[in-house]
Amino acid sequence: MPLFMDCHNVSGEMPPDEALAAAHAADLRLQDQYGVKFHNYWVSREAGKIYCLVDAPDAETAAKVHREAHGMVADEIHEVMEGP
Repeated sequence: MPLFMDCHNVSGEMPPDEALAAAHAADLRLQDQYGVKFHNYWVSREAGKIYCLVDAPDAETAAKVHREAHGMVADEIHEVMEGP
């Protein structure tokens, strides 16, 4: 299954850690329904960005889970490959 890294650009104040963890947990609750697997997320408060790593059939399916789970849809989604 393809691997994707998405990027959420946060304008204004970054949500608190608890809200980010809750959003990730919401993704995890829905992932099996759509055949995706969210691995992890990373936050760059200085840059105002949140990154998520997900196995998904395609980018739209990964975005659909975010949309339904919490509404925070990524601004960019890139297919990536693990390094050697």
